[in-house]
Amino acid sequence: MDDEEVMVDAAPGAVENIPRRGRLHTQAAQQLRTMILSGELPPGTRLREVQLCQQLGVSRTPVREAFRTLAAEGMIDLLPNRSVIVARLRSPDIGHLFEVVGALEALAGELAVKLVTSEQIGEIAGLHNKMLESYEKRERAAYLDLNHRIHRRIVEISANPVLISTWQTLIPRVERARAIANLNPDRWVAAVYEHSRMLSALVSRDGGLLSQLTREHFMNGLRHIPQESGSGQGT
Repeated sequence: MDDEEVMVDAAPGAVENIPRRGRLHTQAAQQLRTMILSGELPPGTRLREVQLCQQLGVSRTPVREAFRTLAAEGMIDLLPNRSVIVARLRSPDIGHLFEVVGALEALAGELAVKLVTSEQIGEIAGLHNKMLESYEKRERAAYLDLNHRIHRRIVEISANPVLISTWQTLIPRVERARAIANLNPDRWVAAVYEHSRMLSALVSRDGGLLSQLTREHFMNGLRHIPQESGSGQGT
């Protein structure tokens, strides 16, 4: 981001009610999360509060609350000197995360095939087809969103509250690493093919195959993530 700061002041006397403050905080956190996942804000980027206020169209309070939320997710680092930077991806941490989340999603697949309805399969197939369209158009943000929604639906259908809660805690950090891996063109096309095979396993309700393919999907992505990412290179 540009180092020049632009001062933005809230409107004089403006008072936000609690529900509105909550919405602004949630929206600010989601916008920043998307910018980080898409690579618009690469690892190591310094986040300047006043610039983000202007860019997101909010006052400082929602931005500061968004910082706290994203720090808890491991997306950004709050440094002792009050600087805020996009967290770098450190290879040992990412490797451990991929092992755990890959195992969680593999288990979710095994559980989901026992519970999934024809309507839910149709829903996931629809998301998959839209994801393919985004891939063909090279619309990365839309592709990543649809990719995440597919993974999330399978986890939700597993109906295991402990699994779901643990997955929700870990997935933001994993999603960023997967997005960086898909910057590699070969990895992106391979990830699309892997998703097609995973969908076929879900349609046939083959829990063992879906579990195996899901683990492989995660570990294949891991191999395309730089050992230490600080430049935005590197599902």
